[in-house]
Parts: sequence; structure tokens; C-alpha cells
Amino acid sequence: MTTMRPSALPSTSSTPSVPPRRTSAVPPQAIYSAEPESVRPARRYVREAAAYQEPSIGEDALDTLELLASELVTNAVRYGSEPGDSFKVTVAAEPGKCRLEVHDTRRRAPRLRPPSDQRTRGRGLHLVEALASRWGVAERPFGKVVWAVVTW
Repeated sequence: MTTMRPSALPSTSSTPSVPPRRTSAVPPQAIYSAEPESVRPARRYVREAAAYQEPSIGEDALDTLELLASELVTNAVRYGSEPGDSFKVTVAAEPGKCRLEVHDTRRRAPRLRPPSDQRTRGRGLHLVEALASRWGVAERPFGKVVWAVVTW
């Protein structure tokens, strides 16, 4: 469940075929409850914030950012938080690139697991590795930030 949903983000019933272009400001960050139900609105927020900040961004880059957001937010909910925690998502887009950050309350850094056909989990960071131009983890005073950059 979302603890704070930016008021500039109207709900959409389906993925638009054209990137949304807003005349009202989309904030550069949003805070969500660390619950699985927060993944969908966080994905939508990343798409809309990137499109607002950088009107030249293409549909492919928006799709990539949305998938990266899904993976990073899911990891923050599953492994980077405890019940009652929240996480923050930030977007910083400019011509040719966009940086997505997910801040959570745990310091334990995510790690790439060896590929396996036996596990149903553990593939998310492989997707991040494949789709992001760069990605990484940084400590912060009360947790960590996992970030990814998409270029086009």
C-alpha cells in the first residue's frame, strides 16, 4: 500500500502506447510502504516521472526503466525492509540517460546469484545487469540505495 502517492500522478488503466506527457509537475521522488502492493504504483511513477523530466525519452527506454523499477522495488520489499518500513524511489532524467534509485532500510547489499534452473527466484539482478547501462549499491546512514542508469 502506498504511504504517499504524488497527487500529480493520475491512475491509468493500462500501459499507454505513447509516453505520458504531463503539464503539472511530477515530483522527483516518491515514498511507498514496503509491501508487494507498492510495486505497481512505483513502476507507474518511474515511467511518468522519467517522461515528465525528459520529453525526448523513447518508449523502449521507458519500458526498460519500468522493468528495472519492478525488479529493484521487489528486492527492496522482499529483502531490504521489515514490516512497517517504507522505501523511496527517485528518478533523475536528462537528455540521453535516466538514473533510477531505490532507497531501503537494510544495509545488506544485493548480490548476483549463480544462474540456476532449480530456483524460481534470484534472477532479478541478472535482468538489471543485462538492461542497465550501469548499476550499483551505495550505503546511506540508515540503509542503502540501489541504483541503475539507462541510456538511449
